[in-house]
Amino acid sequence: MDTASKAWRQRLSDFERVERAIRYIERHLPEQPSLVEISAAAGLAPHHFARTFRRWAGISPKQFVQRLTVNAAEQSLAAGAPVLDAALRAGLSGPGRLHDLCVTLNAVTPGEFKCRGRGVTFRHGSFETPFGAATAVTSERGISFLGFKHDDGTIPGWREFREHWSAAEFKEDPPSVERLGRMIFGAMPRQGDALRLWVHGTNFQTQVWQALLDTARDSTVSYADIAREIGAPQAARAVGSAVGANPVAWLIPCHHVLRANGALGGYRWGLERKRAMLAWEYSRAVASGDR
Repeated sequence: MDTASKAWRQRLSDFERVERAIRYIERHLPEQPSLVEISAAAGLAPHHFARTFRRWAGISPKQFVQRLTVNAAEQSLAAGAPVLDAALRAGLSGPGRLHDLCVTLNAVTPGEFKCRGRGVTFRHGSFETPFGAATAVTSERGISFLGFKHDDGTIPGWREFREHWSAAEFKEDPPSVERLGRMIFGAMPRQGDALRLWVHGTNFQTQVWQALLDTARDSTVSYADIAREIGAPQAARAVGSAVGANPVAWLIPCHHVLRANGALGGYRWGLERKRAMLAWEYSRAVASGDR
């Protein structure tokens, strides 16, 4: 394994420690937690944790807390919105370059889906990401599924995906899927490359997913924002259901959808993971000078 690959895998293994640290910061941000306190929550010595956090987030723990505090102070907190949620929302509220990849979405036609994938070969495998293990499925038509594993090993949506495409051929192909993962999450940055998605959903769901690609790539939005974007301003609740059914995590940025009061709300692949995703993007915006 080359040096770059080793560094990539090390950064990925940092996720669980940083996740615990973010959870601690969330509870104690108004108290301005120290490096010693945060590192204790992560289970590491302060100097080791500081290096680990910077490797994962791109900035120091102190910078992260300071910027969150500034954004929380600038943001008028709505009732019920946790301070970290509101700070992340404020920090991601303007233009930024969080996604360099160009993502295009193509919907599976009713005729294609009626065949249940007959004649389609899906290649699938698991790989590590900055947010834990993920499974992806791709074919010549594009990426059809990307989901994160829970601690118990289950992957929300994976069983349903296999059932939907019962006539397709599924082939395990870890090397090609891992290369895809490294491209998506930045180990092999190739700015301007296009990724095609080929997803099955109702007309309404695909409208919502396209709206997320169009409006939520570099900012946080509410269900009501998306409802207005698709011309159905009274359908915020239905938008929430469509967001929850998103089959392609991260690339269709449903983790950027927050409640109207600024709280994070739910997430198909775990609320702590959603919070870590926003924190990871936020820290890179800070490091690049966008915030």
